[in-house]
Amino acid sequence: MTDHHRMPGATHLECTGTGEEVESEQLIGLSAAGKPLFARYDLDAIRAGFQMADVACRRADLWRYAEVLPVRDPAMRVALGEGWTPLLESSRTADRLGVARVWIKDEGQNPTGSFKARGLGLAVSRALELGAEALALPSAGNAGSAAAAYGAAAGLPVHVVVPTDTPAPILEEMQALGAHVQLLDGLISDCGKVVKQGVEEHGWWDLSTLKEPYRVEGKKTMGYELVEQLGGRLPDAIIYPTGGGTGLIGMWKAFDEMEALGWIGSKRPKMFTVQAAGCAPMVRAWEQGEEHAEMWQGAETYASGLRVPGAVGDFLILRALRESGGGAAAVPDHLMAEWVAKLGADTGIFAAPEGGATAAAVPMLMEKGLISPEDEVVLFNTGSGLKYVGMTPID
Repeated sequence: MTDHHRMPGATHLECTGTGEEVESEQLIGLSAAGKPLFARYDLDAIRAGFQMADVACRRADLWRYAEVLPVRDPAMRVALGEGWTPLLESSRTADRLGVARVWIKDEGQNPTGSFKARGLGLAVSRALELGAEALALPSAGNAGSAAAAYGAAAGLPVHVVVPTDTPAPILEEMQALGAHVQLLDGLISDCGKVVKQGVEEHGWWDLSTLKEPYRVEGKKTMGYELVEQLGGRLPDAIIYPTGGGTGLIGMWKAFDEMEALGWIGSKRPKMFTVQAAGCAPMVRAWEQGEEHAEMWQGAETYASGLRVPGAVGDFLILRALRESGGGAAAVPDHLMAEWVAKLGADTGIFAAPEGGATAAAVPMLMEKGLISPEDEVVLFNTGSGLKYVGMTPID
């Protein structure tokens, strides 16, 4: 595959609520039913030339999976080296947690130091391809800096609205990357209202989580990478820190695509959502057997990526947890901080608090009988601990 060939792209978009098919070659947010849209591909047509062996020698970023990505014109790829992050095994962490094997997918090694680079890289590339002229999003932190970076690389202005207690390194990063940053005394949900107003008044293109179809396409590449890096198989469990949950939803979508492509069989990992004890709408909804998560009141945690009181894709997250036989756990801040230190000492990875939370959740999930000592587990460290310096809670 040479870089100048146009890619097939998506055949259409599909409403995740109703299944309605929508034309993909337009700037579009949510479906008519107000639900996220998924990009769909002609997997039968690409299957023959898109096997694991075909991608093995390709570029070491997420664009190695170009056939199942929506960007048609390679010139529109806004790439900074996102994806293909290391999957590092830690026998010491496995021993400490009492499970068979542990790998850490270290997303802190992405551009701008977090997994948000994947989703925003794709969303900005596609917005550029479809003619957007200015971008905007509310952010708890890392999404804002990723949007700022890819907007800068694409030559598009970016408007970010963030809570006043966003970590200082992230604020400096966004400003250094040329974003128009607005601070708001409130939560990401309040920031979302300000963005909505700007979208209506100024015609900004809204890159909010799952409110456009392409961030999830960038995040799903984590699922493709896991299979490739584990030599064509999947772990028993995936433990994922969840705010908006795009990555979990994306990986679940990727596994279905990979099965249709013949990369994997029908077996799936158990998917687990980890949230902060001070903001756990998904955990509560999962425990109560609900299909939707009520808004969380008074959200509080130092893990800014988990301070998300409501998710537009709540039903998709809960569906993946239940279909996979997984579950959810809420971790208090002091335990996150403890496990950041334990992971660091065991692995040499300075994890974000969200990454610490995934390790802290394992004993809780084992106590509930959801993870067994025989399980092989992947923990997602979604960002670099450097983004949170000075924020650690003093217990």
